[in-house]
Amino acid sequence: MKRLAAGAALALAAVFGLAQVPQATAAPAPEEAAAAAPAFSVMDYGAKADGSSNDSAAIEKAITAANSAGGGIVRFPSGQYKSKNTVHLKSEVTLQLDSGATILGSSADTYDKPESNPNDDYQDYGHSHFHNAMFYGDKLTDIGFTGSGTIDGAGNLITGNPDSGEADKIISLTRCDGLTLDGITLRRGGHFAALINGCKNVTSDHLTIDTASDRDGWNIISTTNVTVTNANIAANDDALAFKSDYALGAKLPSGHVRVTDSHLSAKCCNALMFGSETCGDFTDYVFQGITITGADKSGLGMVSMDGANISDVHYRDITMTNVHSPIMQKIGTRKRCGGNPGVGHISDITYDNITGAGNTPSFSPTLWGESGGNHISGVTFHHVNLTVPGGNGTMSTGVPSNDSDDYNPKSIGTRPAFGWYLHNADHITFNDSSVRFAKNDGRPAVIADSGTALSFNRFTAQRGSDSPADVILQNVSGYCLADSADTTGGALRVSASGSSENCSSSRRTS
Repeated sequence: MKRLAAGAALALAAVFGLAQVPQATAAPAPEEAAAAAPAFSVMDYGAKADGSSNDSAAIEKAITAANSAGGGIVRFPSGQYKSKNTVHLKSEVTLQLDSGATILGSSADTYDKPESNPNDDYQDYGHSHFHNAMFYGDKLTDIGFTGSGTIDGAGNLITGNPDSGEADKIISLTRCDGLTLDGITLRRGGHFAALINGCKNVTSDHLTIDTASDRDGWNIISTTNVTVTNANIAANDDALAFKSDYALGAKLPSGHVRVTDSHLSAKCCNALMFGSETCGDFTDYVFQGITITGADKSGLGMVSMDGANISDVHYRDITMTNVHSPIMQKIGTRKRCGGNPGVGHISDITYDNITGAGNTPSFSPTLWGESGGNHISGVTFHHVNLTVPGGNGTMSTGVPSNDSDDYNPKSIGTRPAFGWYLHNADHITFNDSSVRFAKNDGRPAVIADSGTALSFNRFTAQRGSDSPADVILQNVSGYCLADSADTTGGALRVSASGSSENCSSSRRTS
């Protein structure tokens, strides 16, 4: 089962153009690896697959047999497997769901009860407890869910805080090393279809999650070395969220993550999200080839609420439609994390070839930093073209209200710009980018308040008929607009107060 590491290396090489692995060290083909591993059919251990009998004990027996044999595949032939108890996973075991195989959740209230956690106060209840799930494991190595079948909570998993015996997750894993989620479908997961915390070496290909009638899709928490390809996640709450909390009693790092060629949607909330739980630091993320088709909070959301430093994050080739706030970054001061956290940072973030369409005029794309040394810093936009609804009249250009304990786009009042609103943000660069509205708007296209080194190179902004200016700069040290225009080709109208201009040659040609 250790073949997973070699397979992950090959996947990364293919996706990111790394040097080809020599033939002599190449991993075996998936079908060869699968054939080499012994298989244990749950039917041989007493499963009925009739959709009503409780097959949990048979599943556990097959898992134990595979583990005792040094590792193997637990196979689910086509059929309906009712699982009324929490299934306890074991190392070196992959569950393979054949086509037509479905594992169903139960309303019998006989799942494991949530364990006690002395760190309950630092994150929501669902993040603090792991035992109350359909499938649970801790400190396991080389485990997986593969095939083309389905695990379906069947409407029996809880979206709120469950009572004893109720489950609120399909898959719940802590401190795992080597996890594969390939090909399967997770449906109606309750609070989470999948929640992993403190894991490493995670790979997923062609995973489908449908929690559009429940809550979250996949929460990847305090986890490193993750590769996700060809995911299709439709959630009601957050679709794909990267978080770091204090549920395991420590601030743990997150990073070295690649997500490519995937489709995400979120009815009420965020499609691709950092946070809100953000204790430990995040670094080295690449999101590429993503399509987002709905998010009633952020399409691409990033918040540091609990002291985390978020850096080296790169978005490429992403299309968004029907999102409330296409892009939002915020630093907050909730500090819901053990160890007396300070205020976090967001830095070294790039967006390349992004197209987005918003669906509410209130939540303009926003960068919101904190004061002092906690500004957002080092964000670059290349070929980022956003269309927002527009339709507002003129309004005060003063700083809107803000709830620093709340991460949602609505925590900041209606932005005084229809397009970009930048507050406490330094070293921000727009290259070959644009912002437009669907309906005439009386607000400026851009307002920047309190920052340094803001550059707009070949930037295009649509002009509202009653807007006082196209770009308003308030207390910005060192701004530059070069080769920029409105959508008719006219020069952008700039209003600068308490600000200074600095257009060095290097900044003008970047």
